[in-house]
Amino acid sequence: MSAPAGLPVLPGTVSPAGQPATLGVMGGGQLGRMFVHAAQRLGYFTAVLDADPQSPAGRVSHHHIQTGYSDPAGLAQLAGLCAAITTEFENVPAGALQTLAASRPVAPGAAAVAIAQNRIDEKSHFTACAEVAGATCAPYAVIETPAQLQAVAADLLPGILKTARMGYDGKGQVRVKNAAELAAAWADLKQVPCVLEKLMPLRAEYSVIVARGWDGTVVSFPPQRNVHVDGILAVTHAYASNMPAAQAERAQAATKNIANHLNYVGVLCVEFFVVDDGSTHGGLIVNEMAPRPHNSGHYSIDACDVSQFDLQVHAMAGLPLPAPRQHSPAIMLNLLGDVWFDAAGQARTPDWQAVLALPGTHLHLYGKPDARPGRKMGHITITGADVAGVLAVARRAAELLGLPGMDA
Repeated sequence: MSAPAGLPVLPGTVSPAGQPATLGVMGGGQLGRMFVHAAQRLGYFTAVLDADPQSPAGRVSHHHIQTGYSDPAGLAQLAGLCAAITTEFENVPAGALQTLAASRPVAPGAAAVAIAQNRIDEKSHFTACAEVAGATCAPYAVIETPAQLQAVAADLLPGILKTARMGYDGKGQVRVKNAAELAAAWADLKQVPCVLEKLMPLRAEYSVIVARGWDGTVVSFPPQRNVHVDGILAVTHAYASNMPAAQAERAQAATKNIANHLNYVGVLCVEFFVVDDGSTHGGLIVNEMAPRPHNSGHYSIDACDVSQFDLQVHAMAGLPLPAPRQHSPAIMLNLLGDVWFDAAGQARTPDWQAVLALPGTHLHLYGKPDARPGRKMGHITITGADVAGVLAVARRAAELLGLPGMDA
């Protein structure tokens, strides 16, 4: 597939008004902020659509359109400003992206985002394309009606009941042990459409990030091993020995196949579980996808010669997609708002002096004005010459800040 007409193909392309071309992003959070920084380094102007006047991306962009995602006037203004548009958040309405795509290149497209917004559609897509590359879905059942609830096979329990829409960072998920708990959980979730996934013997969690261009070129980062605490990513391990080579190849192949099957354009993250089940797919389970850069890929800013955000800009703007090369082993520590409070719940200032004195530490704060427990406020990436050294520094940084997950 070739790039749509009018897509800028050079950094800093000048518009008819004499200004550098503008790239737009739907969503003003930290992912949008890091996209904006990457675009601006290449000489582009940027525009952010987000209703929050203090949105992290809006505060650093050339243009901030302060409207809701579906506001017709806001969408028209964004389309009028921008040469191409992306999204930082999978829950931006797919219909809004479709509206924008009527007049501007949009990457990723509305169809791909819509699949990621609905776990039922996502599972169907994975089943259709992931297994050929050596991965499979966990056994699951769709629950949209009382009859489907009653028909759930006993061997799917215990399991995890997940809402089909609007679930991320552990939200909209309930563990259930038996049929009675399943029925109660579905009632608590207001009987919205759900997916019940069989609880698998989880050994590790991984993610793979790829970028795909308008011409079908795909490049990939190696798999990252992720540690979640209470459903939220806490630690990412990014170095060659974090996953067996053959399994890493299968995970990358499955992710590329998913992107190609969608005719995807942009950065895509696919999350995997590794389980001990003796299956022919080597225990590699595809979990879910995010049609955007991902928290687990933040390390690429400091440890690679091209970051996931650089590739997001390249993909949407029709620029070449260089294969990323990692120059240092890395560990990423997620910083939630909890870090700004002590054990008694009293507000405090984290000991940045001690943390930044550690070798190879890279602190990224997202410019959010209010720290709240569970809110993503920033991250730290630790890089170094060898894995042992990076692990030692990461453990010390986690100890100084009271961060969980380093021993998992």
